[in-house]
Amino acid sequence: MSNEKTHLDARGLLCPLPVLKARKRLQVLAIGDDLTVVADDPAAIIDVPHFCAQSGHQLVSTDTNGSDQTYVIRKTR
Repeated sequence: MSNEKTHLDARGLLCPLPVLKARKRLQVLAIGDDLTVVADDPAAIIDVPHFCAQSGHQLVSTDTNGSDQTYVIRKTR
């Protein structure tokens, strides 16, 4: 799997763009694949976990480094 498909740099994008771009990227992945999303929008702290819960995807991990937030989302459906 290419890094372009499994990594999304959403830094500089404001709500709701990080989640919308993650949803689009997840559509082309196979079930069980992971998508790593890096965002710096403070709203992503709420939006990404909510998106995962609503869409049925698994939020594998979250990490914060300064203003960057990293989310690993596993496609489950």
